[in-house]
Amino acid sequence: MTKTVYVLNGPNLNLLGTREPQVYGSQTLADVEQLCTAACARHGLALVFRQSNHEGALVDWIHEASRLHAAGQLAGVVLNAAAYTHTSVALLDAVKGTGVPVVELHISNVHARESFRHHSYLAGAARAVMCGFGVQGYALAIDGLAQW
Repeated sequence: MTKTVYVLNGPNLNLLGTREPQVYGSQTLADVEQLCTAACARHGLALVFRQSNHEGALVDWIHEASRLHAAGQLAGVVLNAAAYTHTSVALLDAVKGTGVPVVELHISNVHARESFRHHSYLAGAARAVMCGFGVQGYALAIDGLAQW
């Protein structure tokens, strides 16, 4: 049975490649999806790759992933909640309430940026947290999920 990895991207990540390239790099979200597809293929995993600027959509997708988790068909979730990392109790409750294994991911090193980015509502519920590896962090997170 092939397990699935969900890669969920939050607000403004649709602007990758043009938004603050000095912080986030020049690769686009389509480039990130190709990177994730290749990483999943190396491990024989299926990929669900999504982005939304809306908090509720991210919550719904975590709930969707939890159904695969309950059936033993989920490798895990890579969650780049972007700004919602620092504000969303709803995402925290979704992760805690469903028990899905989550890697919290950030392209930049959030601890080297503005102080408001240093706090994560999600970190305590995530199995792992990655930041500062650029978009390559997505592939590294998938490599980690494949080992769980």
